[in-house]
Amino acid sequence: MDAAELRAMQAPIKERYKSDPTAAVITLKAKGSIDSDGLTCKVETGRALATAGLHPATGGSGLELCSGDMLLEALVACAGVTLKSVATAVEIPLKTGNVTAEGDLDFRAPSASTRKRPLDLLKSASASTSKPTRRRTSSTCC
Repeated sequence: MDAAELRAMQAPIKERYKSDPTAAVITLKAKGSIDSDGLTCKVETGRALATAGLHPATGGSGLELCSGDMLLEALVACAGVTLKSVATAVEIPLKTGNVTAEGDLDFRAPSASTRKRPLDLLKSASASTSKPTRRRTSSTCC
């Protein structure tokens, strides 16, 4: 997709938001279910059922998804899509790109980690382009 195609795709959406600002506000939702079989939560992703469980650092088997990893994966996906769409909109052709997120967790106990150390998140993005550019942009994620 090039910048013209992106603008054409988004033009009616942006026009709708101008005429009806409340249409631009959406509520994202997630749904999960727990049952009596183990310490897991089955999360509906829209594509498949994802089973989240305890992280191995808290006694989990490692067979289930870690909700902390899922959080970081969602952050990376959001940042990556935003990076690509902004680059497309301002006509910077990306050859490659990488987005990384890291989170430091203190697994001693919920009360210990919230009192002494907040959740630390680090997000970075890098990209390479086929043409030099001096254009700087900023955008919000998702």
